[in-house]
Amino acid sequence: MKAAVLAAAAAMVAGGVSADRSHGHRHAHALFEKRGFNGTDEVCTPGCTTIYSTITGEMTIVPPAPKTTAVPTTTGPITVPTPIPQTCPTPGTYTFPATTVVVTETTTVCGAATTEVPSGTHTLGGVTTVVTTATTVVCPVATTETQNGVVTSVIKTTTFVCPSAGTYTIAPITTTVPSVTTVVVPVVTTYCPGTYTAPAVVTTVTETNVVVYCPFTSEAPEPTSAPAPTSDAPAPAESSPAESAPPATGLGTSGKKWAMTYTPFTPEGGCKGADEVMSDVAAIASVGFTTLRVYSTDCDTLPNVGAAARANGLRLIVGVFIGKVGCDNGNPDVAEQIAALKAWSEWDLVDLCVVGNEAMFNGFCSVSELTSLITRVKSELGSVGYNGPFTTTDVISAWIGNDVSSICSVIDVVATNAHPYFNSETAPSDAGKFVAGQLAIVEDVCGKPGYVMETGWPNAGKCNGIACPGEEAQRVAIESIESELGNKCVFFSFRDDPWKAPGECDCEQHWGCAKVWGL
Repeated sequence: MKAAVLAAAAAMVAGGVSADRSHGHRHAHALFEKRGFNGTDEVCTPGCTTIYSTITGEMTIVPPAPKTTAVPTTTGPITVPTPIPQTCPTPGTYTFPATTVVVTETTTVCGAATTEVPSGTHTLGGVTTVVTTATTVVCPVATTETQNGVVTSVIKTTTFVCPSAGTYTIAPITTTVPSVTTVVVPVVTTYCPGTYTAPAVVTTVTETNVVVYCPFTSEAPEPTSAPAPTSDAPAPAESSPAESAPPATGLGTSGKKWAMTYTPFTPEGGCKGADEVMSDVAAIASVGFTTLRVYSTDCDTLPNVGAAARANGLRLIVGVFIGKVGCDNGNPDVAEQIAALKAWSEWDLVDLCVVGNEAMFNGFCSVSELTSLITRVKSELGSVGYNGPFTTTDVISAWIGNDVSSICSVIDVVATNAHPYFNSETAPSDAGKFVAGQLAIVEDVCGKPGYVMETGWPNAGKCNGIACPGEEAQRVAIESIESELGNKCVFFSFRDDPWKAPGECDCEQHWGCAKVWGL
């Protein structure tokens, strides 16, 4: 999968690396209080026996960390088509030439996934499997070893004996960090024979020591993640994600106004009543939008927004919001959101379910945790009649800075949040081209159709290079986006949010774009 980082990076789990802000910028929308759920996933410990067997594949010696120089540097040799991490030491515009890698035989390597964690001890990575009875599973796992002071990334075959039905995480890694840190976890990645090309990239950075990842495209089949664990017991009754995934039809629109984000909050941050929601939704429908995106189930969102959408002939994109570290266990609010969706169950209104909003970028979920959560939500909602498509949405750096092959296998479409204002070299008139470029990169990661779940431009705040906010600038930017790919974009947002903190840009309260359409 194109989102892996170099194999050598796996050993960095012990110390962590700086957070990456490549391919554009993002901003935090403090939409809800902290979220999570109390799931059934568990790390396979008491009652599960780990039996390590032979090492398959060569050990890779981890080279010293590259020194910062006055020019961009490439980390490590390119032997397989993992994205090339380029270091930009100072602000400026950088050009990275195209690179081609030819893989002559199926190659399995230790790739890596990144996630941001707070201070403390964390259990990360591993292979997640669901069993319906007492089962022995066998699968390859990626891990690290230290011999004579040299850290190596290795692939091992491991056998797990799981004593009962449940979800088990096999061979995770435990790491302790003193402060908020981005850690890198080894993962198994397999590349098929073929020619892989990383196209030339021109990017502008505004910070020091920014790492830009240049992903490869392929003329061969996509590289795959670790093979599914094999089992000595009968396979679970449920079908695989690829077999059960419904076709992603009915998304987008033939016109230029597909969707708008909507949160039923008052200017003070309280909950709007059903009458206010009805009035807002009627206004959105009156200018030609066909769909609303809601993030969670707060403030009677489902019954109130659902009723207003039905009354005005609109469709819905529903979601499960994750707002704190750890989306697998210990966060009962996610379970509450799933329960609310199941109780509501008006699936005839729903075109898409989005599990997580920038959950990887914010470090709230690791790749494996988010994969497990999406799988759980699909199962839970499927049990009450929802058979539509699922996705998660994140910024481009999260998609290309991690090995997201497992996520790609359980979603039906890929989605990103793309805000051109946070690229200092993007003028309002070029906003549409910027968003289209971001979406094209993300579509290539999973090889699936893509949609933009958030985009827009602030109507007030500070200039960011040539990207200046303002009502006229917002109108120009949104018209540019609407013209370029309005049929695949969700505009953020309906009204301003005075209840939010202004942020460093003084813009976080000012993304309301209703005036652009005369509302």
